[in-house]
Amino acid sequence: MNGEEEFFDAVTGFDSDNSTGEFSEANKITGMIDLDTSKSTRSGKHGERSPQENGIQKHRTALPAPMFTRSDFSVWSILKKCIGLELSKITMPIAFNEPLSFLQRITEYMEHVYLIHRASNQSQPLERMQSVAAFAVSAVASQWERTGKPFNPLLGETYELIREDLGFRFISEQVSHHPPISAFYSEGLNQDFMFHGSIYPKLKFWGKSVEAEPRGTITLELLKHNEAYTWTNPTCCVHNVILGQLWIEQYGIVEILNHRTGDKCILHFKPCGLFGKELHRVEGYIQDKNRKKLFIMYGKWTECLWGIDPVSYESFKKQEKRGDHARKAKSDDAPEKVNSDVPGNMADDVPVAQETVQVIPGSKLLWRINSRPPNSAQMYNFTSFTVSLNELESGMEKTLPPTDCRLRPDIRGMENGNMDLASQEKERLEEKQREARKERAKEEAEWRTRWFSPGNNPYTGAPDWLYAGHYFERNFSDCPDIY
Repeated sequence: MNGEEEFFDAVTGFDSDNSTGEFSEANKITGMIDLDTSKSTRSGKHGERSPQENGIQKHRTALPAPMFTRSDFSVWSILKKCIGLELSKITMPIAFNEPLSFLQRITEYMEHVYLIHRASNQSQPLERMQSVAAFAVSAVASQWERTGKPFNPLLGETYELIREDLGFRFISEQVSHHPPISAFYSEGLNQDFMFHGSIYPKLKFWGKSVEAEPRGTITLELLKHNEAYTWTNPTCCVHNVILGQLWIEQYGIVEILNHRTGDKCILHFKPCGLFGKELHRVEGYIQDKNRKKLFIMYGKWTECLWGIDPVSYESFKKQEKRGDHARKAKSDDAPEKVNSDVPGNMADDVPVAQETVQVIPGSKLLWRINSRPPNSAQMYNFTSFTVSLNELESGMEKTLPPTDCRLRPDIRGMENGNMDLASQEKERLEEKQREARKERAKEEAEWRTRWFSPGNNPYTGAPDWLYAGHYFERNFSDCPDIY
């Protein structure tokens, strides 16, 4: 694969196949919410790191500055000429970003890494698949209400995260720009798992919504059991990107295959539906290699996942049909919708989330989402785990490669509330990337990835990017100068 194509910062996670669009950040940003940058240096204020407790490093609990309001910007003025076209030449104000690289957003898969550890410690394949399925659902939970777009990684950009308290280390690299491909690799500090893959989302613009279709295989290896599981994430759709209140849904079929036993988990992330009845819901089952159903799962990707044996599930459903739920819903039973106050038919009404998951007697809880911090709404709806991802601890610059996201000045500027600086740095980095590409073209030199190499997934045979090793030996002498 060749990552040498034209560099531009198109919408990462929402990019089209041919992402070659020009970006300019001429727009000035106004309308910041409650910004007091002087607070960012106060101990305990706006995320200043606390000292270690019992040998465990405490991470910050807030960003240095709150997010900007986006109400002063009309996405419609940007997108109206792009309906039916490739989303490759769209200029988006930086106010619609969030202060993270897409590489850091991939790292959010690891927030519920305890599910992997739990799977590794379980003796039965069926129990392990239950935990792996819960992990696959939890991996998309952080996207709930996250309507800002992450920064598109620069070619050669990297991100590492080591969490001794959570028992893993993680490394990712932007290995290609055209198409945009982000490769990642994580391993348990106790050598209990390897988790790796490459992400290549494809964008579709439907006039009122943006749909990100996932591409790339995700692989989880449980080393003690000599098992490998593979799957692909569901489709993510952001509604009302032009006018109205933004809202997100995930939908599609996710199939998780245990390559050793032949067991398969089939999860159906349900689309919202006409009255929002199925919003956020996930239903599925585990079957053996002979397609016999072994276990039923249900819940919401924004809340929790439960499981129960098929006999109890079918018994409950029969009772439900005979009981109070048999009556047909009256028209006034339909959930109300939020009036978006958008004229005409430009916006999709935001569906009202239904009552929490109805737990079937005899079910067991497989996973529940972590509570978000009380100031999450002022921090781009980040989780506590996400808030810590761009934290630059004292002395870290000496151990990180010069390509790490934490050292990227446009993201750092936005995090600190300096939007003008962030816009200027974003333009400078894009131009530097273009010039570097032109120089390589003159010299007929190909871009060389540093930590990943193209190959085939060892379990599916599909094209993939494989970790080449040696990152944590920390020889960064030949890393590219991208910032």
